[in-house]
Formats: sequence, C-alpha cells, structure tokens
Amino acid sequence: MLESKFQAQLIKKIKDRFEGAIVLKNDSSYIQGIPDLLILCNDRWAALECKKSKTASRRPNQEYYVSKMNDMSFASFIYPENEEEVLDAIQRSFAT
Repeated sequence: MLESKFQAQLIKKIKDRFEGAIVLKNDSSYIQGIPDLLILCNDRWAALECKKSKTASRRPNQEYYVSKMNDMSFASFIYPENEEEVLDAIQRSFAT
C-alpha cells in the first residue's frame, strides 16, 4: 500500500474514532522531519508520522521530532502493522 493511501484511510479512521477531532496535515518542506499529521481533540493533541510499512525507511530528523513531541504530549510512528495499537494509545492519552 502506498503511504498516501494509508494516510488517507487513517485520517478517516481518526475522524470516526475521535468525534470532533481536527486532523491537520503538516508540510514536511517547512520543517524537515516533522510528523505528517497533527490531531487536535478538545484540549489534547497527538502527532503521527505515517509509514507504508514497519520496515519503511525513516528520513533524517523524524526520530528526533517524534521523540520530542511525544515528550510534550503524544507522538508516534504509525503504519498498518501497528495502527490499532497506536490508535488505542492515543485514546488512552486523550482520556487522561
């Protein structure tokens, strides 16, 4: 599956699962390595870096920004193989 197709399906799942959430697509040319998606839900947020598979390559600075943003709130790499696990973790994060 192409990353763009996975990302489009993921955005729909996020909007269905987190009612009222706003999902923003970030511009990777603005800050190289910034996660692809920002999810705003009530007073919480999460950032996701989408990959087409678990073994897909990671670009420079992606590890840095995912780690930094996870320390602030919630951030993760997400791909088809861990999608449910990550969405469950976001749900737990939003509940606290």
